Amino acid sequence: MALMDFIKKQFIDIIQWTETGDGTLAWRFPMAEMEIQNGASLTVRESQVAVFVNEGKVADVFGPGMYKLTTQTLPVLTYLKNWDKLFESPFKSDVYFFSTRQQVDQKWGTPQPITIRDKDFGAVRLRAFGNYSFRIGDAKAFHTEISGTRDTYTVADLDGQLRGLVLQNISNAIASSGVPFLDLAANQIQFAQALAAQLVPEFEKIGIKLENITVQNVSLPEELQKILDQKIGMGMVGNDMGKFMQYQTAQAIPKFAEGAAGGGGVAGDAMGLGAGVALGQVLAQNLAQGLSPNAAAAAAAQQQQPSVAVVSAADVMTTLEKLGELKTKGILTQEEFDAKKAELLKKLV
Repeated sequence: MALMDFIKKQFIDIIQWTETGDGTLAWRFPMAEMEIQNGASLTVRESQVAVFVNEGKVADVFGPGMYKLTTQTLPVLTYLKNWDKLFESPFKSDVYFFSTRQQVDQKWGTPQPITIRDKDFGAVRLRAFGNYSFRIGDAKAFHTEISGTRDTYTVADLDGQLRGLVLQNISNAIASSGVPFLDLAANQIQFAQALAAQLVPEFEKIGIKLENITVQNVSLPEELQKILDQKIGMGMVGNDMGKFMQYQTAQAIPKFAEGAAGGGGVAGDAMGLGAGVALGQVLAQNLAQGLSPNAAAAAAAQQQQPSVAVVSAADVMTTLEKLGELKTKGILTQEEFDAKKAELLKKLV
């Protein structure tokens, strides 16, 4: 039995790794108590790297190819073991194989909203998710920093570490991208490029090469989404405040008409059925005159007309209520509201 063990120990003459599935990043060749035959064959397939480790210290690294293991092909190991050039005896060494294939469709995301600082809005919270792909770029660094002496090391083992690096660098990526916070959702490619620039050096520290990262969705807080919707509305009318006010007023007219017809609120009590439509017309006319760039000319032309519309106290009160709502939403400034208020009150004198 001892003789058979000795013979078996001497004939480890083929070292190779055939991957049996996906997701394995590192695999240690099973040595047990066996030794490697001098002149043994090492086969490293495409998308693999083999690393020889002597007493915990990385020695020789082999890329794809077939090798005959001698002192000439193992210069670092030969140095570490102080072998003579004519050394031909069996030897011991740990051998690790690393897969350098791309590991694709790895998910990342913010399990909870994260807080970032924006120059326009201060501290804001957002959620985002996407995917990325990576491969082992430096097997020596990966062995030293991550996998160590484990028999196998998988993508699942590394997943939490890489996700943490992504989340840790999101804030810096947003700051360096130069994309305004409200425009992030519409500039996901630029955001992804900035995030990749932050992550590449972080991944390289642990021997990982980031191949690609995508941002598939950025969710803004509800209150900022409303501001974004208003910004889109402004863009639809060419950023013309007068036209935007007309658009906002037109959207509000049906609601006022419904409220008046139902007798609800001040508008309903004061005006009754059908008055909501008239109110909307008066409000739209007043807003157009107050905010349009040609407001002065329009007002002068109105004064030259022989007949002037009579505005009741109820109309003025309801108009002021609507203007107050627009001021609260930030659509009207305090100065615009005060000017329009003074103009309406003059009509009651």
